[in-house]
Amino acid sequence: MIDMLLAAMLAASAPADTIVTLETVTVTGQQRLQQQMRSSQAEVHVDRDYLQQHFDGSLMQTLQHIPGVKAMTIGSGQSKPTIRGLGFNRLAVTEDGIKHEGQQWGDDHGLEIDQFAIDRAEVIKGPAALLYGSDAIGGVLSLYTNHVPTEPFGGSVQLFGRTNNEQLGLSAKVEGRRGKWFYRANATLIDYADYRVPTDSIQYYSYWIRLKDGRLRNTVGCERDGSLMAGYAGYNFHTDLRVSDSYQKSGFFANAHGLEVRLSGIDYDRSRRDIDLPYQWVNHLKVLSHTTWRSDVTSAELNLAYQNNVREEHSEPVGHGYMPTPGDTRERRFVKSTYTAGISLRHVAGSHELRGGLSGELQHNRRGGWGFIVPDFETASAGIFVMDRYTLCENLIVNAGLRYDLARTHIREYRDWYVTPVGGVDTYLQRSADIRRSFGSLTWSAGVNYSTGKWVMKANVGKSFRVPIPKELGADGINYHIFRYERGNQELDPEESYQLDASVSWANDVVEAEVEPYVNYFPNYIYLNPTAQYVEGLQLYHYTQARVLRWGLEARAAWHITAHWEATAQGEYLYARQQSGEKKGYTLPFSTPWSAEVGVKYGFGRKARGFVGLNARVVGRQDEIVPPEKPTDGYWTLNMAAGKDWHLGSTTLRLTLHADNLLNRRYYDHTSYYRLIDVPEPGRNVALMLGLEF
Repeated sequence: MIDMLLAAMLAASAPADTIVTLETVTVTGQQRLQQQMRSSQAEVHVDRDYLQQHFDGSLMQTLQHIPGVKAMTIGSGQSKPTIRGLGFNRLAVTEDGIKHEGQQWGDDHGLEIDQFAIDRAEVIKGPAALLYGSDAIGGVLSLYTNHVPTEPFGGSVQLFGRTNNEQLGLSAKVEGRRGKWFYRANATLIDYADYRVPTDSIQYYSYWIRLKDGRLRNTVGCERDGSLMAGYAGYNFHTDLRVSDSYQKSGFFANAHGLEVRLSGIDYDRSRRDIDLPYQWVNHLKVLSHTTWRSDVTSAELNLAYQNNVREEHSEPVGHGYMPTPGDTRERRFVKSTYTAGISLRHVAGSHELRGGLSGELQHNRRGGWGFIVPDFETASAGIFVMDRYTLCENLIVNAGLRYDLARTHIREYRDWYVTPVGGVDTYLQRSADIRRSFGSLTWSAGVNYSTGKWVMKANVGKSFRVPIPKELGADGINYHIFRYERGNQELDPEESYQLDASVSWANDVVEAEVEPYVNYFPNYIYLNPTAQYVEGLQLYHYTQARVLRWGLEARAAWHITAHWEATAQGEYLYARQQSGEKKGYTLPFSTPWSAEVGVKYGFGRKARGFVGLNARVVGRQDEIVPPEKPTDGYWTLNMAAGKDWHLGSTTLRLTLHADNLLNRRYYDHTSYYRLIDVPEPGRNVALMLGLEF
């Protein structure tokens, strides 16, 4: 086992946004320019108001209105983030500067983070390994929950719900500050029922399955989140400690779970709010410590964290092949502990802003249960980086940096707990070998920011990398929830990526427009390759590597027609092609099709504190597939949003409504695994939130 090395996250906190109000005119142009000149990469910043106005059930469904960002969903309460078609371990999610570490390789569960505790979010599109190390090869979703209160006492209460899955939720926050000491506490409770789709039957391979009232049986669930934070905020010194715990329990769509359900005596249609077998639960405990010291030209930041993630999957015990009937329902159990620590320094010397840091991480994962897919493992990693941001003049800034990372992975041997006859001899079959691998990588990045008049232009070029995760190296088992048998490859090399991305934007008081093209080359992209073989009744997918070329763009435009009316349009396109391997000439599995969205919004009331908007989303047909995938038809949906704030002295009452798929259209999402068994996306869905801030 490698001793724990120094780790984690860097980046000095962004300066607070400044908005100057003159009577009814709000000046935001300089603020926008300052944000765009902060980085040479494509970045999007959203605040708490945005998160509340666009509330759509889960955090990622709320953020997927950003071009290039998408929520990959399974079940009514689960979604994972993707940026430009890359997600899972190609996308780093950080909370207050610390990388969130759960069982993120799993396709069937979401982020174990309380979305109602988040104050603001930043999305970095494209490789960001220079600052964040492995897993940031596709981008970064940075979440911040450490806002320092300014009043002695305050807080909020929010009630919310969704019609499609009859979701009900309550979130509450209290906070306060006495002198330089402050505190915050959050709690969130969510319950939801089976969700509805606009069909009364689906076809799972050769089986026709009737759906009672159009509901997917056993997609019910609940969530319980809580956090406490205390800290000291001085002029030069700041420190805080935050403890959070997130618990989620949800059922798996029963009819997708194979033989167990067809032979089961469970009455899944008895209730749409009880969680039957099969189901999963996960509990994520996180302890974060954040400390900064600043002077006029120098700052130092120290981040320490401990995370413990426990996840279990339960199924009806049914024997398969030579496996006898298990004695309990616990099919899989994973217990993952992660220790991270990191220090970063920043120093301003004339026109140079110099930054450097050390980071490290130690992970320990143990499995249990009678089903196998991922072996026990330990990983240790460390990285060091330096970068310089040089301001040649007020409107021209260049930056460059280097980073070196070292990682070691030890995967433990695993053999079946039951015997299988091989050549007449009873054998405990080996499913995972004892593997020890070391990986090292030098990464770099360089960029430029330039502004002239109303134009802002950015460009960035760099190399990123990603260490193969234990699942990719050692998996060997059934993943019922996404209908396939998965097999790892212990010979995989670290994934590398070279990317050039740019941004050109123009804005005045009436019109804003932005285009963000990019090109991305992987010499050795790792992916699950679908085959025509079947193992234990499910399609076999095995991990392989190929040269891959990806390019695409996002575009957005906004027209402030009057003080109250605004029109917006945005779209995205992604092209991917394998340049080598057995699927040479094809795209990648579950590739994102092109999409576009147009909308109009009307703001009303004093200072336009109320709004109502309508938008149409169009998604193209996806014919770019990897055999034996099938094409997916295009579709369009009509959606609506509305909201209003009422100010009652120092108290604010806020009402937000968000309605998706108003016409209840039946369509399939090409990136959803449920389309493989003929399950369309949810039907009409209205989300409503009532909040009180005091």
